[in-house]
Amino acid sequence: MASALMVFGLVVAPYAARPQTGCLICHADASMTDAAGHSIAVDGKTFAASIHGSLQCSNCHAGVKGYPHPDHVAPVECKSCHADEASQVTGSILSGHACTSCHGNAHAIFPKDDSRSAVYPLNIPRTCGACHGNPELAKKYGLPNVYSMYVDSIHGFALSKEGLLVAANCQSCHGSHHILSHNTPQSATYKTKIPETCGKCHAMIEADYDRGVHGKAVAAGDPKAPVCTDCHTAHAILQPTEAEFRMQSTPICGSCHTDKFSTYRDTFHSQLGLLGGYVQTARCWDCHGAHQVLATADLRSPINRANLVKTCGRCHAGANISFIQYQPHANAHDRKLNPGLYFVRLFMNLLLIGVLTFFVIHTVLWLIRARYNQIQNSGNGSAQGEKDA
Repeated sequence: MASALMVFGLVVAPYAARPQTGCLICHADASMTDAAGHSIAVDGKTFAASIHGSLQCSNCHAGVKGYPHPDHVAPVECKSCHADEASQVTGSILSGHACTSCHGNAHAIFPKDDSRSAVYPLNIPRTCGACHGNPELAKKYGLPNVYSMYVDSIHGFALSKEGLLVAANCQSCHGSHHILSHNTPQSATYKTKIPETCGKCHAMIEADYDRGVHGKAVAAGDPKAPVCTDCHTAHAILQPTEAEFRMQSTPICGSCHTDKFSTYRDTFHSQLGLLGGYVQTARCWDCHGAHQVLATADLRSPINRANLVKTCGRCHAGANISFIQYQPHANAHDRKLNPGLYFVRLFMNLLLIGVLTFFVIHTVLWLIRARYNQIQNSGNGSAQGEKDA
C-alpha cells in the first residue's frame, strides 16, 4: 500500500485515495506556471462552484495517474464526455477552436443559465465579440467585425440595456456548436433559411411574410427574392419606427424595384420625404404593407382598388373615390400604361423645345441685325463727316 507523502510540510494521502483538494495543495498557488510560463493555478472555491466542481481532477486530466505526475500532461479531451457537442463543432466553422475559447476558463465553467457563465444570454455577445469585435483578429482571419453593430441594434439594446434574456443574441441565429457559413445551405443563416430562423422569435411576422409575394417567391426558389436581412440587415437592425429606418426604407425597396422607385421619386411623397427630409411622409410599406406584401389584384392587398380609400385615409382624412384617382407610380415615359400623361409630357417637351429653338433663332438673328445696323451706321457716319469737311 502506498505510503503518505510530505508536501510543503503537510502529510498528503496517496493520490488515488484523495479528492481534488490534494491537487490544490500545489495548484492553489497563484504564481504556479508551466514550463512555457502559462499559469496552471486553480481557484479552488471557483472550481468547486463550477459545473465540474463535483468531478475529480483525474476525470478530465486522464493522463495523471498519481503523484508526482509528468511535467508534460496530455491536453484535456472534452469530447470524452461531450461527444455530441464535439462532433458538431468538428463539422462547423469552429473546428479547431478549443472549447475554452467560448466557455472560458476550464476551471470556471458554469451552467448556461448561470449569470457567471460565458454563454449566459447576457454574456454571449461579449464572448463572441472577443473575436468578432477585435479589429486585429477580424483583419487577420477575415472575420466580420459585427460586435459593435449588434450592440447598437434593437436586439443588442434589448439585451444589454433592458436585460431581456429573450432578446436575440448570436447563438439565437447562428446556433451554439454546429455553426456553419451563411453560404452553406444547411446553415441557419443561409438566405432561404433566414425567415425560418427569424421566425423562431417573430412567428406572426414569419407567417405574414410566407403569405406575401416575397415569401412565396423564396419558397419557389427565386434567389433574388428578399428575406428579412435584405431589408433589416443582419446585425445593425433598427427599430422600424425610428426616423433613420424610415428614411432608408424606400431606397431599400428601390434597390430591387428600380422602375417603381424612379416613378416614386417624381411624386409629392418623395419630394417631401426623400428630398425634404420629412419623416412621416408615406414610404413603400405604408401603402403596400411591411411583411405580407400582396399583389395589386389580390383583394386582401391594401393597394387593391377596393381598399384604396381606406389605405389612403390612414394619412389623408376624408379620402374618397376622387382622391384615389391619384397615381403614385405614374410613368410619363410609358405610353401603354399612362397614355394621357405620356402625350401631355410629349406636348410639353415639344412646346419647350419649340419655344427655346425660336428664342435661340430670334436671338441669333437679332444679333446679326444689330451688328449689321452698327456697321451701316458707322459707314454712314464716316461719309457724312467727309461731306461736312
